[in-house]
Amino acid sequence: MLKNLSYDLRQYLLVTFNYWNFTLTDGALRMLVVLHFYSLGYQSLEIAMLFLFYEFFGVVTNLVGGWLASRLGLNRTMNFGLGLQIFALLLLTVPSQWLSVPLVMFAQALSGIAKDLNKMSAKTSIKKLVNSEQQGKLYQWVAILTGSKNALKGAGFFLGGALLSLIGFRNTLFAMATVLALVLIMSLIWLNRDIGKSRAKAKFIHIFSDNRAINILSAARMFLFGSRDVWFVIALPVYLSGVFGWSHSETGGFMALWVMGYGFVQGLAPRITGNESDSPPGRRSATVWAATLLLSAIAVALGIQLEWHPELTIIAGLLVFGAIFAINSSLHSYLIVSYAREDGASMDVGFYYMANAIGRLTGTVLSGWLFQLGGLTICLWVSSLFVALTTLISLGLPRLHPHAASPANKL
Repeated sequence: MLKNLSYDLRQYLLVTFNYWNFTLTDGALRMLVVLHFYSLGYQSLEIAMLFLFYEFFGVVTNLVGGWLASRLGLNRTMNFGLGLQIFALLLLTVPSQWLSVPLVMFAQALSGIAKDLNKMSAKTSIKKLVNSEQQGKLYQWVAILTGSKNALKGAGFFLGGALLSLIGFRNTLFAMATVLALVLIMSLIWLNRDIGKSRAKAKFIHIFSDNRAINILSAARMFLFGSRDVWFVIALPVYLSGVFGWSHSETGGFMALWVMGYGFVQGLAPRITGNESDSPPGRRSATVWAATLLLSAIAVALGIQLEWHPELTIIAGLLVFGAIFAINSSLHSYLIVSYAREDGASMDVGFYYMANAIGRLTGTVLSGWLFQLGGLTICLWVSSLFVALTTLISLGLPRLHPHAASPANKL
């Protein structure tokens, strides 16, 4: 059956399968670390610090990784990310008496590098597999990859919480490392070795974007993801476990459903936004959907502050927030791939995801610190502030999409 598909589609499916499996283990690992160390008595800020290097090295990796991919090829950066994740998982299987905070932070740093190499490689590869004139197809493929990835990340949250209860911390890590090893072997055999390799040797200075649209989009992305992680990463799971008394499986299950629903909506974003191939989304779409997200963020923050049925507000309010956030994220993911240059696209995408990683890093640290300072309410108000900044920054995007006026798109 696969032999009947086009070469580009087979490569797309392989990249997606690679990305799916990596994301599943990444989500499970995050939930494992949060719940395991919370059960050991760690405070929210201490747990946030365990992820500090994960997010920090994500910033560095995205900045440098795009340059490396343009010189070495996306195949190599993607496979190296898989191998590094396997090593990080095995590193955490040491006896419990050796599982110190510095060791966990080091393993998380390796995992952060691995994750962003894999993500940058997967997203950029689509740019090489879709003709630049087919903007509708590009939007759909990016949305499907991004949406399915996040649905599986949600499944990873559930898997991490469930397996922690069923087979324990170490056995779960061994199982995930085994699965990724099999995926790595498949990728080494079948993935195109030259995909994404730049024809010209890019200079290191080129890692910094000089494209105004990419710089503005990157700034908007930074605050967008900071607005999510400031309550989602640490504050929410600790709040659900500590305030509502939810079990590990219940907490992981809710987080999983949230991210899976978020991923499902991301995959449907091209239909929801109503953008056809001859009218690709741009400034208007990005601004309108960011403003809509702002309204939902304020509503949830008010509900929690006024203590209006807290559990209902958390469950229903954050599901609505997640759906609208998913559309914003999918729009951004399409725009960066579309705006990126044809030769050396990985550097533009890497710069953009560097900003994304800065937002996650900021959100993660603030999530632990603000929750310890004033609970979930202050986290949600800071989230609203970040969404407001995303909305304002989005107004600076180009009025027309660069491909909108292309005659080839009107055929």
